[in-house]
Amino acid sequence: MTTPALLPLSGRRIPTLSPGASSFPHHRATLRLSEKFILLLILSAFITLCFGAFFFLPDNSKHNSFLLDGIFFSSCFCIVHIKAVFQRSCFVYSGNQGKAVSVLFQKRLLLRDKIRADHERALQEAKEKLRKSKEELKAEIQTEKTKVVEDLKKKDGPKPLPPVPMPKLVGVSDGDPGDSDTKEKRDKIREMMKHAWDSYRQYGWGHNELKPIAKKGHSTNIFGNSQMGATIVDALDTLYIMGLHDEFKDGQEWIEQNLDFSVNAEVSVFEVNIRFIGGLLAAYYLSGQEVFKVKAVQLAEKLLPAFNTPTGIPWAMVNLKSGVGRNWGWASAGSSILAEFGTLHMEFVHLTYLTGNPVMHIRKLLAKMDRPNGLYPNYLNPRTGRWGQHHTSVGGLGDSFYEYLLKAWLMSDKTDTEARKTYDDAIEAIERHLIRKSNGGLTFIGEWKNGHLERKMGHLTCFAGGMFALGADGSPDDKAGHYLQLGAEIAHTCHESYDRTVLKLGPEAFKFDSGLEAVAVRQNEKYYILRPEVIETYWYMWRFTHDPKYRQWGWEAVQAIDKYCRVSGGFSGVKDVYSSNPTYDDVQQSFFLAETLKYLYLLFSSDELLPLENWVFNTEAHPLPVLHLGNITLPGSETQR
Repeated sequence: MTTPALLPLSGRRIPTLSPGASSFPHHRATLRLSEKFILLLILSAFITLCFGAFFFLPDNSKHNSFLLDGIFFSSCFCIVHIKAVFQRSCFVYSGNQGKAVSVLFQKRLLLRDKIRADHERALQEAKEKLRKSKEELKAEIQTEKTKVVEDLKKKDGPKPLPPVPMPKLVGVSDGDPGDSDTKEKRDKIREMMKHAWDSYRQYGWGHNELKPIAKKGHSTNIFGNSQMGATIVDALDTLYIMGLHDEFKDGQEWIEQNLDFSVNAEVSVFEVNIRFIGGLLAAYYLSGQEVFKVKAVQLAEKLLPAFNTPTGIPWAMVNLKSGVGRNWGWASAGSSILAEFGTLHMEFVHLTYLTGNPVMHIRKLLAKMDRPNGLYPNYLNPRTGRWGQHHTSVGGLGDSFYEYLLKAWLMSDKTDTEARKTYDDAIEAIERHLIRKSNGGLTFIGEWKNGHLERKMGHLTCFAGGMFALGADGSPDDKAGHYLQLGAEIAHTCHESYDRTVLKLGPEAFKFDSGLEAVAVRQNEKYYILRPEVIETYWYMWRFTHDPKYRQWGWEAVQAIDKYCRVSGGFSGVKDVYSSNPTYDDVQQSFFLAETLKYLYLLFSSDELLPLENWVFNTEAHPLPVLHLGNITLPGSETQR
């Protein structure tokens, strides 16, 4: 073996190589190959970029023809240059190093051939693209977009809902009252429903509500800036119950094709729950159509971020897209509202039943809190868990909280005894502190404000007559008769508020002092906006007593609404029920179709239609089945217990 000698070369010392060794150092050969391979990749990337740029050019072919030709010929030049680089990169090696490098070359040549084939194919595709028209290219792009969206939906879409037994449903249609006079009145109410729906269908379809005078769509801040078809969802079960199946089908098709909750809209959690989730669940149970159940679950998931507060008490508003929540600016010290966060239980219990996901228990927090005089104030801070202003009402801001305590017990087949006891305790405190008799003998429910009873009752409070009657059975200390009588007295007072007006329609609020009883004093309390609460109480009292006066009072309301609220474009509220020439507010509320007309229709139907032993109505009059433990069956199976 020859010992390498150190030879001077430009002042540096390098080793001489033994015979047979390569005339090029191995590391330098590898470096050169890597450089060439990197060059290949850069040029390949350039070609890909050139052809990719073709698809992002503006559509004006006149201005881009020269540029396209340039890209085409530049790409061809790049491929020719790549070939030359590879040819110059073929070195001859000897010995083991030469064999290793030879294998490496073979692999790289194969890679080169593959890349060249890919680019030749891309060139061919580019030529074919150039032959296509602008419309054909647009169609291909849209097809690709649609495919990507569908793939994303499959990847990120909602998990399928678990199969659950459908409760046995009793009395979902018909309810023929028997005698022809009552049937004729019921048919009139059905005709009013059709007029309200057809008008909305013609002038406001897809909007949340209708302006029947202007004959265009309408919405309020409870739905944000969205167009979610609130009237469609709210009216569906009424259409089904009345046998208006063509109209029901139209609503179902709109929901299937257009109802989207991924909108950048800030909505009321309470209103969306009772109108949309309640309406969709009722439509599902009545018709059996799965689309309603799926939509209800999707919407509930959109509302869940509202519960991300330190206490779990939800914000009043939530953005359906971002999930950001907040409370009404006018609420006491940033508080949530009792009637709003307390009116979620019924719908979410059914969602729990259908999905298996647990329901929130707001009652558990409230049970731990002190209550002034046993009453629940209307304001609660969701951050601190403390009451806000001490204002208690069975009307606005408080009403449906008490209603849902009772109905949680009823819907559980009377097994939720905690809810029943909470209801009984609350009603006892209400009777002690809020219920009084006027000098004229009218029983009313006042409002407690900072230690003082305000002798004023709202139209919203009139629902309580029906609530007292509904909760009579099961009252402690054999008070069933007492609460049924209390319901009758409230019904009488609320009828007086209607009867003492010019239009025979009740005002928004009415006083019991200064010699005035059941009469509105302020101008801003004299309006009627198609509200259902008085008629709701008439219906419950009819179901429990069958006293004919309740149907008589209901028919008076039908005639007044048809005479003073009906217009060519639907039904409108009026601004002054004491004026013989009322002006319209030009709003057909969605609850007019969901509640007012439904309760009137039920009032003139037989008790076999939606019997109260099997159905519980949410606060928007959407019927949900009682979840009897022994009343749930799977198709083809025996009753499950």
